[in-house]
Amino acid sequence: MTSVDVAANVAANLGAILARIQAARKAAVAPAAATHLIAVTKTHARERILPALHAGHREFGENRVQEAKAKWPALRPEFPDVKLHLIGPLQTNKVREAVALFDAIHSLDRLRLAEALAAEMEKTGKHLELFVEVNTGEEEQKAGVPPRETGAFVRDCRERLKLPVVGLMCVPPIDEEPALHFALLAKLARESGLEYLSMGMSADFETAIRFGATHVRVGTAIFGERDQRL
Repeated sequence: MTSVDVAANVAANLGAILARIQAARKAAVAPAAATHLIAVTKTHARERILPALHAGHREFGENRVQEAKAKWPALRPEFPDVKLHLIGPLQTNKVREAVALFDAIHSLDRLRLAEALAAEMEKTGKHLELFVEVNTGEEEQKAGVPPRETGAFVRDCRERLKLPVVGLMCVPPIDEEPALHFALLAKLARESGLEYLSMGMSADFETAIRFGATHVRVGTAIFGERDQRL
């Protein structure tokens, strides 16, 4: 596939996803005030990202700090209004780099990480939007705060650590109905007085919008299959 073909495909896919988001919002009984599309560029190189940037899209997501560091500092001078979201796990030893590079982090999932983020934000004066990751399926192999502990964790982050927690994030179990998990996340957000819900990916973002998703994370449906070499 030529670079021209790649650009055309990415632009067409992006337009199709944005249209589906709008259709889902119209069909929803009570959608969020706005639904942001986070175009997930993990494992995708510059030549696949540029068509989305040239089409005017400005919200992107990466899973790993090191991969984002290798790509985005070269792109941001040309596109300074980009908003970059970290949607994958964050190790405490990567906090300094993450705070410098990202505008939002969707994977705040433990006290030690919260304390490291609070210290780095106080040091730098940069305040990112933070989403608490909730393990709605209580899966042993998956990161995230258990649902029953979410309220207390959010309060501790906001009140004691003064962290700018704005919402919750979840990734439902792959073998369960996602609507149940989206409904639970929305309930937990209401109980904590949080505005944003980061939920829904390529296969289920329209369902997430029905339950009030403010941020949906879509990669493959826009950029194609991932390049596992990156």
